[in-house]
Amino acid sequence: MAKPRPDHPPTEAIAALVDGEGRLAVRVTPGARVEALEIADGRLLAKVRVKPEDGKANAAVLELLARALGVAPSRLSLLRGATSREKLFRIGD
Repeated sequence: MAKPRPDHPPTEAIAALVDGEGRLAVRVTPGARVEALEIADGRLLAKVRVKPEDGKANAAVLELLARALGVAPSRLSLLRGATSREKLFRIGD
């Protein structure tokens, strides 16, 4: 069975949450039933199927964000929150 494509808001809506320094705050829910991005109360919420073991959930969130924003995963970096649900990513070169 093919893996379903994750749901996410329009790229423009996600990009509007990026601050002037290219940072994006994300609240992550690992171990979810489906992979999805959603915007609630002005915050980006990411749901990934992967359990938070050995950085696998962080990698899954990075891939999900890259696909939603239409950028290469190498353009994203995790600034803060490697072991937390609250993460801060930098989008840039």
